[in-house]
Amino acid sequence: MKRILLSCVCLIAASASLAAPAFTAPSRSAALMPDPAPALTFDRVFASPSLDGPQPRGVKVSPDGRFITLLRNRSDDRDRYDLWAFDRTSGKWRMLVDSLKVGSNRTLSEAEKMQRERQRIGSLKGIVSYDWTEDSKAILVPLDGDLYLAGLDGSVRRLTDSPQDELNAALSPKGRYVSFVREGRLHVGPLADKDQPAITPPETAATVHWGEAEFVAQEEMDRMDGYWWSPDDARIAVERYDEAPVGVVTRAAIGADGTRTYEQRYPAAGTPNVLVSLHVMKPDGTGRVAVDLGPDPDIYLARVNWSRDGRTLFVQREDRAQTRLDMLTVDPQTGASKVLFTETAAPKSWINLTDNYRFLKDGSLIWWSERDGFGHLYRFKDGQWRQLTKGAWVVTKLVSVDEAKGRVLFTGTRDDVLAPQLYAIGLDTPGEPKRLTEADWSNTVSASRDGATVIVTRSSTTQPAQTYIADETGKRLAWVEENALDGAHPYAPYEASHRPTTFGTIKAQDGSDLHWMMITPPLVAGNRYPVFFEHYGGPHVQTVTRGWKGALAQAIVAKGYVYFAIDGRGSANRGVAFESQIRQAMGTVEVADQRAGAQYLKTLDFVDPAKIAIYGWSYGGYMTLKMLEANQGLYAAGIAGAPVTKWELYDTHYTERYMGDPRQVPDAYRKADTLQETGKIADPLLLLHGMADDNVVFENSTALAAKLQGEGKPFEMMFYPGQTHAVRGPKISVHVWNTIFDFLDRHGVTPSR
Repeated sequence: MKRILLSCVCLIAASASLAAPAFTAPSRSAALMPDPAPALTFDRVFASPSLDGPQPRGVKVSPDGRFITLLRNRSDDRDRYDLWAFDRTSGKWRMLVDSLKVGSNRTLSEAEKMQRERQRIGSLKGIVSYDWTEDSKAILVPLDGDLYLAGLDGSVRRLTDSPQDELNAALSPKGRYVSFVREGRLHVGPLADKDQPAITPPETAATVHWGEAEFVAQEEMDRMDGYWWSPDDARIAVERYDEAPVGVVTRAAIGADGTRTYEQRYPAAGTPNVLVSLHVMKPDGTGRVAVDLGPDPDIYLARVNWSRDGRTLFVQREDRAQTRLDMLTVDPQTGASKVLFTETAAPKSWINLTDNYRFLKDGSLIWWSERDGFGHLYRFKDGQWRQLTKGAWVVTKLVSVDEAKGRVLFTGTRDDVLAPQLYAIGLDTPGEPKRLTEADWSNTVSASRDGATVIVTRSSTTQPAQTYIADETGKRLAWVEENALDGAHPYAPYEASHRPTTFGTIKAQDGSDLHWMMITPPLVAGNRYPVFFEHYGGPHVQTVTRGWKGALAQAIVAKGYVYFAIDGRGSANRGVAFESQIRQAMGTVEVADQRAGAQYLKTLDFVDPAKIAIYGWSYGGYMTLKMLEANQGLYAAGIAGAPVTKWELYDTHYTERYMGDPRQVPDAYRKADTLQETGKIADPLLLLHGMADDNVVFENSTALAAKLQGEGKPFEMMFYPGQTHAVRGPKISVHVWNTIFDFLDRHGVTPSR
């Protein structure tokens, strides 16, 4: 379960070193200044241009270092992205591919729509990914279900033209081949050819897929890949999965102009997963061998990587209970495997999968582990482990390893759990980490493999995301997107009324510090204000940071509400002991910690203690229900968006990681259920859900609605035809938020007038 974010900047690691470029971001037209101090409304928050300013995605450096490329959204359509490039030689930006001129704008297949939904880019249009050729002469661009090859001279060659979508397109590492999945089979062909034949065998069952990641891998394991090229283009490791054992959920995508039903294979907790296997073959499909994944078929294929020389395949095999992770070494010629090492979860905890590892030229491995209670980096060499980072903080990302200079770059929370920073340590003599970014900024970082070129995206509570290129010392060389809050910025008319964010901590029942954030309207002495209390509460997520919160929170405050959020036990980046307290106990400690936040609010003389409204989506929606059931009268009203109402309805990998198998611990599931105690809900409730949700299936809300109706419990609901887990869009989002505040108005949870 991934938290629904209102906005994000996604960066893909640069692929080559870069000298200091002298360039400026693509120009944007200066908007006409509106009337002084306009009201910040929901209509404006979700309109174009985005009030967050330009939000580049997929920043890359060409293999030869000459070009910087990125996906840039349009000022007249914040969700449509085109491909832009900066030429360091000429010092000019230009649009390489105009998504409106090149694409067919045809409707995407259901498979691609669902893939995008699982990447949380379902609302985006135009170009959402691209890939440089090794010679830096062209770029592979998937668009509207087909593939194009864009030249730097402005030419665009269509590579595929079929009624079926090409999914998971990629160029081979040496750039000789293009590969993609079509109708459940992997296709591969030389880049220069017009034909890309299927190289995996035909199957008689529609439940079999080659070259794709299964549902839980995409949704819960952060693995979108289903095939992996060797670095020399000689072989491909290909996943095959059969979802025949998986139960069928008849998902009704209820739309405004009719209803379509989908027989979706959905592995609910305690039920069978897909049958997965891994195979290695040559680019023409010959020489195929099966990888030995062990005798237990009920495992997860967590990660697959090739060694730097292409002679060994590394496979991470996770057990169904997610308490053991084996690193396998595989002979790609025979498929034979052996265990290199095993990672074991702490007692009453689980394994958190990660991409924070790197295989080095000398055969050693940089590896992220929580074995000492916090997520840190280790080096595995010649069968021995050496810890590189340590302390009561976590490494959030392994950014790069410069083997020649013996240097490791990573981001972490060493200085501030609310603001990740970039650090450097030695590979052979780690010592104390050296911070390379500015404090008080929340940073995400990517880099070239050797760390010589660093791409930093940072934001603060007063500055939306900025992206710049830095050298290996962290020195800023040039802006990719300064996103300055000048007179031309879309947010400029509202900057003067922007309210500051304050932070603090309160204690949990176990003595842990719980971090909170708050934004208040201008306070008038003697006045009391209602609170809009947003929560998520679930594992693997951190809500309270020093980053840009976006215009939505400011619009809520502009209505006269105090905006408040707090991270309870179970949330991310606080270590194993803090996070694991929800193990087989969902709906307990995190509910208690939100209650502690509400009780703290009631001590503030500017808060109206009778007007604290709670809101959450997904796990946050589940939390709304559990909070109302546990603490009648504490909250004035609750809004539950797309809530899980019964954990047996949610998927295996997420649910069993935290709750265990319901066949083994049914009592834990019964206690975590929201449907058992709906009779305790005494405060106003608004239920929201997309009617085509394939993640938290709509049945969760219909089960709740039926239970409340059967008990004669009043509640309100708003369901959205055709919308999936992320109910959003320029007009739909406005409708959602107007619905929420109309509901609060009807129940008197409003500022005093």
